[in-house]
Amino acid sequence: MNLQKEDAPDRRRYRIALIPGDGIGGEVVPAARQVLESLGLDLTFVELAAGWETFQREGTALPAETLAALERCHGALFGAVSSPSHRVEGYTSPIIALRRHLDLYANLRPVVSAPVPGSQPDVDLLIVRENTECLYVKQEQLEDDGETAVARRVITRRASARIARVAFERARARQAASARPGRSPRVTVVHKANVLPLTDGLFRETALAVAADYPDVAVEEQIVDSMAYRLIREPQRYDVILAPNLYGDILSDAAAALVGGLGLVASANVGDRFVVAEPVHGSAPDIAGQGIANPVATVRAAALLLAALGEPEAAGRIERAVGRVLADGIWTPDLGGTARTGQVTRAIIQALQSS
Repeated sequence: MNLQKEDAPDRRRYRIALIPGDGIGGEVVPAARQVLESLGLDLTFVELAAGWETFQREGTALPAETLAALERCHGALFGAVSSPSHRVEGYTSPIIALRRHLDLYANLRPVVSAPVPGSQPDVDLLIVRENTECLYVKQEQLEDDGETAVARRVITRRASARIARVAFERARARQAASARPGRSPRVTVVHKANVLPLTDGLFRETALAVAADYPDVAVEEQIVDSMAYRLIREPQRYDVILAPNLYGDILSDAAAALVGGLGLVASANVGDRFVVAEPVHGSAPDIAGQGIANPVATVRAAALLLAALGEPEAAGRIERAVGRVLADGIWTPDLGGTARTGQVTRAIIQALQSS
């Protein structure tokens, strides 16, 4: 999927928005920028504000100026956001708002084994998560004088069909790129249609209808609770996992624990015209400002961004450099090491320059 702007005067020049957000986002996004700058690509960076700290300062978590500036960018790198666990009048998560505003309907989260403690071997899967609806439409209300809280869950045939096509296309592409040599492409459709026959039933029915257009891709179904169990027990068997918004969110965080933790896993929020890449981890306020945040997930997010923009070679160089650094044992404390954010970043850049 190539998301370069059609009106760009030079298709190899990119304007990238940097949105650090909250907490360690202010440390890992600049680290990823350094890595991007070392590639020799023609990149221009625009720093933009969003997040809880922005809300506290400006009264909005996603300023209109940020949205306007994004219209002039090719893609964005988002850091992390702190969201209060209690209701705050006027606040909504800016990353959810960005997904909705830019119609970033596909959340792509690759999960791959890494040479670090706790990583299971031979894991190479992709979680494809519908990114615009389900319970994340955030339509809630109180009833019975506050004694009952009700949330509306929305599943549409249109959204289910387009995310299913992304999953099957990605399965084909992974096979063509030999991500799983010697194994046939396969999509696992995750749902809970046995309990939610209308909403999950529609998602399941639509995904299986799309599957008929991809006879070269195997398809299977998995009830979400069984999926969580089997993902932990035998992650090596999975290729592409297709799930509604909430299930995909939960499963992808669980999958990160299989390959070394949230500090290593990135995601891309992709639409037809834009991409916002981000690490899977949160803002980690307990370690913010200490210089020990793991930049790898955000650096990998930068690679996903480049791949979506039509620079797969540069994206591959970043991934190979990260792999060498991790194999050399240059790890931040979350992985059991002693390296600081800057040390890991410099090591990745040195690996890039020596490749």
